[in-house]
Amino acid sequence: MATLLISDLHLHPGAPEITEGFLRWLEERACGSDALYILGDFFEAWIGDDLLDLAGVDPSGNADLAARIARALKRLAEYGTEIFLMHGNRDFLLGERFAREAGATLLEDPSVVELGGKPVLLMHGDSLCTRDEAYQAFRTQARHPLWQQQVLSMPIDQRVALASQLRAQSGEANSNKAEDIMDVTPEEVVKVMAEHGVTTLIHGHTHRPAVHELEVDGQPAQRFVLGDWQPDKGWEIVVSGDGEPELREIPLE
Repeated sequence: MATLLISDLHLHPGAPEITEGFLRWLEERACGSDALYILGDFFEAWIGDDLLDLAGVDPSGNADLAARIARALKRLAEYGTEIFLMHGNRDFLLGERFAREAGATLLEDPSVVELGGKPVLLMHGDSLCTRDEAYQAFRTQARHPLWQQQVLSMPIDQRVALASQLRAQSGEANSNKAEDIMDVTPEEVVKVMAEHGVTTLIHGHTHRPAVHELEVDGQPAQRFVLGDWQPDKGWEIVVSGDGEPELREIPLE
């Protein structure tokens, strides 16, 4: 038995290879696990849980994809795997309805959970990129309940257009940013880990899979970074009986 953690699948109808690879991974790898943590950016975009009402009539395919993924996760939950969903910077409007239909529990960012008998800090990771001041300003706005309420009150077609506009603006802005600005701020990592009293942090967001050794309050510590999923491969972290996380590449082809 093991706990599995994944992040940054960015599921959308235009990348069917990732969707099919993920569904195979659920059946062949995740089934039978104790728990599955999905640490944000599960979907490329999420315009609201009422998207599920459009399954079968949405020409974009987003609604059918969302419903299919919810059913697959629900089956995994019914086999006994606990499922936890954390918001990312792409799918921060994921709500209780989707979580319920997927048999999952929404998880706050950040959260400290016990894995392998020790506390581990889980985050999406975008809040650690403090040098990207423009993005942090947008993140604060997008996480505000009033802003989210205003967006969710818009007609679905307007939300689709807004999501497309935000993705385009993000891509244009990122193309002009230095690489280190879009990565985590090392001092912020140490600060956050110290505040939560942990020596292990797991996050995604940066698409830079690696295990980093560092020091927190004079103790050796580790930061595990999950990678994003591509048509030919994904990334998982496995925490088994010995309690030590292991970052693994997953072949999807």
